Amino acid sequence: MKKAKYIQKLVGLAALILVMFACAPEMDEGVDIGAAPTADQLDFSITPGNTDFKFVLNNTSSVTGIASWDLGNGSKSTEASPTVNFPMPGEYTITMTLITKGGVASKSKKVVQTKTDYSIFTDPKFIFLSGGTNAAAGKTWVLDSLVTGHIGVGPAGTIGLEWWAAGPLAKAAVKVLYDDEINFKVNGFVATLTNHGKSYVKGFVSTSTGYSNGYVLDSDFVVDYTPSSGTWFIEDKGGKSYLTLGGPTPMFPCFDVGATNGSYEILKIEENALELVTIDRVEGNAWHYKLIPKGYVKPKVTFNVSVAPTANVNGYSVKLSDIVIPAGLAISNIKVEFGDGTVKETTDMNASLTNTYMRKAPYNVKVTVTTTNETVVTNKMLEVAANHPSYVPFLLDMMVTYADFSEVSLAPVSGQDCSVTIVDNPSKVYPNKSSKVAYYSKTNNEWANAYMQLAPGYRFDLRSQHIFKIMVYGKAGDKILMKLENTDRGGNAWQTGTADLIYTIQKDNTWEVAEYNFAGVGAGWDWTGDQFTSDVTTSPKFNQDFYNVIRIMCNPGVGSGTHQFYFDDLAGPHVEGLKSATIK
Repeated sequence: MKKAKYIQKLVGLAALILVMFACAPEMDEGVDIGAAPTADQLDFSITPGNTDFKFVLNNTSSVTGIASWDLGNGSKSTEASPTVNFPMPGEYTITMTLITKGGVASKSKKVVQTKTDYSIFTDPKFIFLSGGTNAAAGKTWVLDSLVTGHIGVGPAGTIGLEWWAAGPLAKAAVKVLYDDEINFKVNGFVATLTNHGKSYVKGFVSTSTGYSNGYVLDSDFVVDYTPSSGTWFIEDKGGKSYLTLGGPTPMFPCFDVGATNGSYEILKIEENALELVTIDRVEGNAWHYKLIPKGYVKPKVTFNVSVAPTANVNGYSVKLSDIVIPAGLAISNIKVEFGDGTVKETTDMNASLTNTYMRKAPYNVKVTVTTTNETVVTNKMLEVAANHPSYVPFLLDMMVTYADFSEVSLAPVSGQDCSVTIVDNPSKVYPNKSSKVAYYSKTNNEWANAYMQLAPGYRFDLRSQHIFKIMVYGKAGDKILMKLENTDRGGNAWQTGTADLIYTIQKDNTWEVAEYNFAGVGAGWDWTGDQFTSDVTTSPKFNQDFYNVIRIMCNPGVGSGTHQFYFDDLAGPHVEGLKSATIK
C-alpha cells in the first residue's frame, strides 16, 4: 500500500471539523466561525527529557486547538506532549501545526544538538538493522516471500495476521511487490527504498504528486513511483521498540499502508530476520511484514519422500528419508494426501503412513511437511496396477445423475475460460422444477467449456450404458456440444477426446432434454496409434477405466460475442467404483 503522500491525521481532523460545521442544523451560511489562528498566537515549549538526547514538547498556544508535530528527525506525532530523540549532533527543526475552529496555522523552532549518543552504535537492534558502523554500504532487506505471513492484516491491537496471512509467493502475480528493497545505513541514518520505478498500492490510486499512471493488477493497483531517500531511527517506548521512517516522499518496507506517523512496531529483529507491524492511518488496521536480508539463504530442513509397497495387497507406505535438520529447526507435522481421498497426518518425522488402494489407477500422492521456517510440498505419482481382490465392480444399465445443482453432486462442475455458477431456476415448470440450476456464460472464446472431472481412480463405464443426458434452457438455434476426455496425458488430453456430439436447442427459454449417445462415436487421433477407435463403446481401451471428464460447450468454434444458457440434471452411465452419486 504505497501512497504518494502519507495522509496527515491533522488533515482528517480538519475535514471532520468542517463536516461538523457544515452539517449543523439551521446553520446560517454567513455564520462567523472565528478567524484563523495567527503565528503569534502559537507557541510550544521544548524542555530537556530524562537523557541528554531527549526533549519534551508542550503546546503553550494562546488559542485552543488540536496540535500535531513534525519532530524534525523524520518522525511525526499527534500526541499532546511528545518526546523527541536527537541522538546525533545537528540542527533540528520542530514544527507544530494547530487546528482550530477558524483554521490551521504552524509554528517552527530549532534545536541545536551538540552531543552524540554513542550507545546506539553498540545497540544490537541498530547493528542488526543497518550492519552497524562496519557496514559502509548499509544493509538491504527484502520481503521474506517464501514464508507464510510475509505480509498480513488484522485488527488493531494484533500482530496483523488474524484476517489474512499471505502464503508463500501469494502475490507472485504482482511482480513489482517482490522486487522492492530497503537499505538502512547507520551513517546519517539514511533509508533508501529501491522499487525499480513501480510500486504496489493496496486498494486505491492516489492522485497526489509522486504517483501516476495507476493500473489494476491482482485486484489492487500498481503505480509509477520514484521514491527519495529518507531517514530511519529506532526508539524504545513503553517497553516496545519502534522503527520510524520519514522523508520527502514515503519510505516504507515493501508496500505502504500509510503507517501512522511512519512508525512500525518491531516484533522481532535479528541478524537475519525483521518482523514489523504497523497501524494504517486510513482504516486503523494492523499490517504485518516479515523481511530478510537481501541475498540471505535461510537454512532448510531437507529430506526425500519414498512411496513403497507394503506386504499387504495394494498397500503403500509413505515415509521421509535422508532427513537433515539444521540447528534451530524442526519438523512439526507431516501430512499425506494419498490421492484417493485418504488423508493422514503425524508429528513423528520417522513414521510411515500407509494406505490400501481399492482401484487400479494413477494417483498423485501429495506430502506436505511443515518445518520451523517453511512448508514444503512434494508430489509423487503412484501407479496402482490392479484392483484390490475385494473390490467388486458395480455394473448398472440404468443412468446415474451426476449433478442436479440442488442436492446431488458426484463431482464439481467448473468453467474453463467461461463462468459456471449455480443460480435460481429461471422457469420452475415441467420438465424441470429444480430450485437451483447451473448457468454457463462465455465471451469471445471459441472453446470455453463447462467440465466435470471425476475424482482420482474413477472412470465412466460405457459398456452397458452409453447415453448421457442434460437439461438445457436457452436460445433456439444455439448448439450445445458434449464430449469426453481422459486427463492422464495432461496437456495432451485432446488426443483422447471423443468426436463432438451436438444438440441444437429447439425453443427459446424452454427446458429441453439434450441426449448424447456415444454408441458408434470415434475418439482419439489415428496418427497417434494407441489412442484411436471408431467406437468408444466397443473398444476395451476406451469403454472402461478410461474417460474421466465431461466437457460441455455452447456454440463451439464461435469466438466472438457472449453466449449463455442454463443446464441441469447432468446424467449418464454409472461411474466405475461408485454405486451412486454423493448426496450433499
